[in-house]
Amino acid sequence: MRSFVAIEIISKEIIDSIKKIQSEFNINAKPVEIKNIHFTLQFLGEIDENKLNQVKDALERISFESFDVTFTNMGAFPKAKFPRVVWIGVDEDSGKNLIELAKKVESSLSPLGFSSDKPFTPHVTIFRIKNKPNDITEELKRYKNVRFGIQNVKNFKLKKSELTPSGPIYSDLQVVSAKP
Repeated sequence: MRSFVAIEIISKEIIDSIKKIQSEFNINAKPVEIKNIHFTLQFLGEIDENKLNQVKDALERISFESFDVTFTNMGAFPKAKFPRVVWIGVDEDSGKNLIELAKKVESSLSPLGFSSDKPFTPHVTIFRIKNKPNDITEELKRYKNVRFGIQNVKNFKLKKSELTPSGPIYSDLQVVSAKP
């Protein structure tokens, strides 16, 4: 099964901010469904049942404390002139905490043969662009230094991803909670 490790966006304030941006942002792109917006700590790809149990055991041993994430700024990958993805980022402290957690996930899964193909960049994708993209540099400037809200991260999840013609369907395989 296709799987990944993620932090879901559950804050009503942030969800409302994202919905507003998705309705106002001037772009010819498909918005990511609100229920599917998340931070991907690590993409695992296809894993079988045996590997799944090993992954669950490794993730369960990760110890972390809950922390707040402040959502701010917007950007695009690979760049605003030729975007394929539009994202919302986080402030510096939030980024450090998310990177630290992503490193814990990666180091716990590394002995099982998993590795990240690129360094973790704290962001949530809100648009995917399939067709010929327009330069959105000016549009992004409107959201420079805008704060979209704060979410307390109390857990992360191992998720299953089923690809369908109407988009991915995600389901939970495991929840790993912060230690008190």
